[in-house]
Amino acid sequence: MAGRIRDEDVALVRERTPIADVVGEYLQLRSAGGGSLKGLCPFHDEKSPSFNVTPDRGLYYCFGCGEGGDVIRFIQQIEGLGFVEAVESLAQQSGIRLRYEAGGGYTARNDQGQRQRLIEAHREAQRFYAEQLLAPAAQEGRRFLTERGFGRADAEHFGVGYAPGGWGALTGHLRDKGFSDQEIITAGLAGQGRRGAYDKFRNRLVWPVREVTGEVVGFGARKLDSDDDGPKYLNTPETPIFKKGHLLYGLDLAKREISRERRAVVVEGYTDVMACHLAGVPTAVATCGTSFGEDHLKVLRRMLLGRSNQGGEVVFTFDGDAAGRKAAVRAFAEEHGFASETFVAVQPDGLDPCDLRLHNGDAAVRDLVADRKPLYEFMVRTVIEQYDLDTAEGRMAGLDAAAEIVAGIRNEGVRKLYGVNLDHWLGIMDESFVQRRVAQHVSARRNRPGEAPARRPAPQAPPGAAAEAPYDLRDPSLQRERQALKIAVQYPALAAEFDELDPESFTVPQHRAVHTLISGQGGVAAAGEPQQWAAGLRDAAPDEAQRAFVTRLAVEPIEVYGELDGHYAQEILGTIKIHSINRQVANLKSRLGRLDPSSQAEEYQRVFTDLMAVEQQRRLMRERSGGAA
Repeated sequence: MAGRIRDEDVALVRERTPIADVVGEYLQLRSAGGGSLKGLCPFHDEKSPSFNVTPDRGLYYCFGCGEGGDVIRFIQQIEGLGFVEAVESLAQQSGIRLRYEAGGGYTARNDQGQRQRLIEAHREAQRFYAEQLLAPAAQEGRRFLTERGFGRADAEHFGVGYAPGGWGALTGHLRDKGFSDQEIITAGLAGQGRRGAYDKFRNRLVWPVREVTGEVVGFGARKLDSDDDGPKYLNTPETPIFKKGHLLYGLDLAKREISRERRAVVVEGYTDVMACHLAGVPTAVATCGTSFGEDHLKVLRRMLLGRSNQGGEVVFTFDGDAAGRKAAVRAFAEEHGFASETFVAVQPDGLDPCDLRLHNGDAAVRDLVADRKPLYEFMVRTVIEQYDLDTAEGRMAGLDAAAEIVAGIRNEGVRKLYGVNLDHWLGIMDESFVQRRVAQHVSARRNRPGEAPARRPAPQAPPGAAAEAPYDLRDPSLQRERQALKIAVQYPALAAEFDELDPESFTVPQHRAVHTLISGQGGVAAAGEPQQWAAGLRDAAPDEAQRAFVTRLAVEPIEVYGELDGHYAQEILGTIKIHSINRQVANLKSRLGRLDPSSQAEEYQRVFTDLMAVEQQRRLMRERSGGAA
């Protein structure tokens, strides 16, 4: 058994391996003055760079988490290797032949560490696959590439190869090169059958998946025979060196441009990466058989050196179909763990970057990325499209659904600007109302279990309300509506104008439900003795939640200075109606603005007539209230 590596060889590895170059493969370094460099620490999550590298001394140290050491220690930590494997890995990259102590003397070591053997097996497999792409049997693979706009030089640049059919082409080749069946299986290049090892990839195009340092650690393979029962894409399984949650295809080629442009473009497939790079988007990368996750984000963040206030961008490209939107939702879920600005580039016709380049040229791919939209905007608009914005109910439902997304924006200023946009996108035309609604959702999020506590507790919602909509009595609109309902329940004789209202006069489902309940009992005009009236409403409520809400309305005090009289009741109910008419006007104006007078003339005229009628109602209300409306 070979012994320890010779001390002189370890020293030589340190001497010939510049620490700045090695660390720079994993994160973006910038000058910190005094000959030092700094970057975001790869060993803990941080907002500002505290990881320092001193090239003159060959050392690194993080002032945030305390990790530090030389270049060998860095490789041990970042790759999870032992000392010997780390030295062997660096020696391989530097072309240094190591010597080991054995029996009092020194000898070259043949039984290299496992990681290095697996790396070498993949390096040899990549050469083999690349050579096979030129063989007659790979004709279908070459046709596949040609039909997608890739030539021989492109295949060579990205290392694309061909895995021959049959069960033992690669396995036999690697055996001839001195690799054991166990090594080939452990590398994920072969599987274990009853008769021994067999090739993992057969009759497939293969793309080498590389570490950021350029070492091949796995493959992605696409089937070429439609009769093949296997999956369309097959990837190397998890191995000691292939961790798909940490790997991004194309990152070894894109890393320098990502650092320079401060932008990473995440696409969905290997050919999409190729198309983007060839079209002039050299920052494209893709996941390797898994969805984009937090570990991928951390890798990119180190490359971008920064968070949102430092200008780094991550652009996700998705198809415009349902699957693409689903992928965007997954990305949105992960976005909260990533502080760089996050964008979405969607091709409405469903073409992926590879097909887009093939059909419309390189410029179309560049334009796709240039026309990116913030991920928050994409999600809000996607949610809004699910509702009927031509109805008050649809608009309110869309507002609450979108407000939940906007409420998740941590930056208060950005959140407020999205509130302004949300008002226009929905056509509500009442910015303060929308901002209050967003604030209610912010408050609700803070008071959820596991969320950070709010600065002050939100008022208690009526039973059954939490599942329907935020209910915050600090909202003046809700206060007025609740006053009107309490008057109708407690003093029906003073609430004659209540019967002139319709359910749309109220802005939340809970209040509309009570109005419907009262109308179902004949309205306040049918009310008898107040106590029996309230009891009758409670008995008629369809469920326990609404019965509890009616009970609260019947017992809560009506906030009024002095004695409650008909004048105050009329003023409250009149205000409810005025606000309802204002919302109708805004809705109709919004709808009118979305119509094309030339191609939708009939619909445009109908909506315009409705708008004029509602405007007339508003003028009458203003005259009745002395211009207060």
